[in-house]
Amino acid sequence: MTIPQVLTIAGSDSGGGAGIQADLKTFQMRGVFGTSVITAVTAQNTLGVFAIHPVPRAIIQAQLKAVAEDFTLSAVKIGMLGNAEIIDCVAEGLEQYSLPNIILDPVMVAKGGSPLLQRNAVTTLKKRLIPKAHVITPNIPEAEIITGIKIRNEQAVFDAAEILHELGAKTVIIKGGHLENSQSVRCKDWFFSPQNHFVLESPRIDTRHTHGTGCTFSACIAAETAKGKGIEQAVRIAKDYISSAIGHSLNIGHGHGPTNHWGYQDE
Repeated sequence: MTIPQVLTIAGSDSGGGAGIQADLKTFQMRGVFGTSVITAVTAQNTLGVFAIHPVPRAIIQAQLKAVAEDFTLSAVKIGMLGNAEIIDCVAEGLEQYSLPNIILDPVMVAKGGSPLLQRNAVTTLKKRLIPKAHVITPNIPEAEIITGIKIRNEQAVFDAAEILHELGAKTVIIKGGHLENSQSVRCKDWFFSPQNHFVLESPRIDTRHTHGTGCTFSACIAAETAKGKGIEQAVRIAKDYISSAIGHSLNIGHGHGPTNHWGYQDE
């Protein structure tokens, strides 16, 4: 039996709650072998991001070459990229090595508010990476930046999803945790594909320990698709996985603590 092999292309989080670290923990818990291409080294913890060092293009290219030429990759999760040059470099690598099942988490802002993608790189993201995405998983602020739509209600969510489809993303998941007028006890995420659309709901958990939720959610989708799950099933598993990771808090750190990557157990 061959173990599914998955690649994460993202930044390193020295606090261990997001980025490469969260992705590899998720891969391990979901039974796939994780490899990585690091795009940036950050100095951060639960209180914030204090320094960012982008990895040089040549080193990113070398990492991609080393992984792609040795491992049989079944899915790729893409997270923090940082700038237009790195986006372009990653897009070239995806093309060169014909990498499958691209799960794009368009990371733009850290949980504490620090920018993780230069604003002038959004155009490059739209032109070079979104058309390659089998799944894109923006939260509300990220979807607003990419589409130019102010999302204040469900109709705006549908409008933003249509634009993301027009940009080339095959499946769109807009995460609704940031919806300003949402005072509900339920959290909603919206799933859109050419074949189907539906709402994923979960209880709204009152906790500040949500660092790395987007990374973990998209990494779980990548892991499940690598195991052969269909997109809809993979997304439903990922929703259950992240809900459990948030609900079984570790209470680590003095700020926005990490989620619990081993909180979820298959029924």
